[in-house]
Formats: sequence, structure tokens, C-alpha cells
Amino acid sequence: MKILVINPNTTASMTAHIGAAARNAASPGTEIVAVNPAHGPVSIEGYFDEAMSLAGLLSTIRSNPDCDAVVIACFDDTGLDAARCLTDRPVIGIGEAAYHFASMISNKFSVVTTLARSVPALEHNLSRYGLSVRCARVRSSEVAVLELEQPGSNARQKISAEIGLAVSEDRAEAIVLGCAGMAGLANDLAQEHGLPVLDGVTCAVKLAEAMAGLNMRTSRLGGYAPPPASKLEAALG
Repeated sequence: MKILVINPNTTASMTAHIGAAARNAASPGTEIVAVNPAHGPVSIEGYFDEAMSLAGLLSTIRSNPDCDAVVIACFDDTGLDAARCLTDRPVIGIGEAAYHFASMISNKFSVVTTLARSVPALEHNLSRYGLSVRCARVRSSEVAVLELEQPGSNARQKISAEIGLAVSEDRAEAIVLGCAGMAGLANDLAQEHGLPVLDGVTCAVKLAEAMAGLNMRTSRLGGYAPPPASKLEAALG
């Protein structure tokens, strides 16, 4: 089985970090192909960055047709619906995967994300997925995405402090880490705070394996119908 894991931003070091987390989660025999577009924003922090990343994301999916499933490794689930129009392979956003996992192991969960500007997009997604009632709060740790990559950064401490507030103020029973760049922190933070902490990359990879293993395909009827070939060529070449 081959899973394409796409980091929609162009920061190669973050792609490598995400790829390592995905491989740690994958079952024996699953190949992880971790890539990022050549052009687009260096990080995705809000609506504008999302929009600017779409062409690169969709082109990357189109140029990798031999994978069994696709994981979009941006917690905003950037371009998720458009990607599902482009391929009938299962396409899984790390946000949606983590939310669903959290809803099955807790009554209420909180999300700890990066900057405040990212909060509304995540709240909108939770509502669209029908899971806003299960989320106690989406919290900002005020950690920039690229700060997660900086040696000596206090990003982990900020994230941990926000988890503590989610437990005491939100009465959260689980925490979802709201950025692909936080992959790899979940186990240590879970032990530190004594509750489940979920990493979306791990959740999405395991879900992708399950869906591909069951030979599931995205519906071609209705909203996820493929675009006409003429439009596809005009948009992506």
C-alpha cells in the first residue's frame, strides 16, 4: 500500500518531519510518500495562505496517480473537497481524522492550534463535520507554524501550557493538536497531562490504511463528481 502525504506548504524541513511521523504510524508494508508543492506559501496560517496553496496541492495530487490514498497534512484540511473531486482514492484531512478519533474516545475535546487567525477556520470545519458540539473550545497557543521548526523555541512549553488550561477551564477529556508541525509531540504531552493527546498525521495515516484496505473509493456522484477535462487542463495543465 502506498499513501501520499502532502504538506501543502513549501517548507521542506516540515515535510520531512511530517513524513517521519507518518512512517512511525504506518503499518509494515505501507509506503509513505511525503511531498510538498514547489510553489506556494511557506506556512499556512489562515484563509489567505489556504487559498494560495490550492493550485500547488492539487497539482501534486494529479502528478502522483499511483497512490492508494492521499493525506492532506494541513490541519485546516486545506483543499479537501477539491482534492476529492480530483481523485476517487480516499482523501483524508488530518483535522477531520483527528476530530473523529477524539470524538470516539472522549465526551468533549479541545483543540490546541497555532495562531489566533487559524481558529475561525477550524471552528468552521468542526461545524461542517457536525462535531462542533463535541469540541469544548479551539485554543490558540500563539505559536507560529515555523516556530515549531526553530531550535531552542519555547513552542512546546506554550502548547503544554494551553493544554493545561484546556483541562482546567474547558474540562476537556482529550486534546487534538491543531497543526501538522506538532506531529511527534502527542505521546509526551499525553503522559505529562494524563489524558489522550491526538496528532492528526497519525490519525489520518491509520484511517487511510483502513479505507484503502477496504478498497473504499470517493463517490463520483453529486458534489465530488470529477471536473470536466477541459476545466482541469485549463486550471492545472
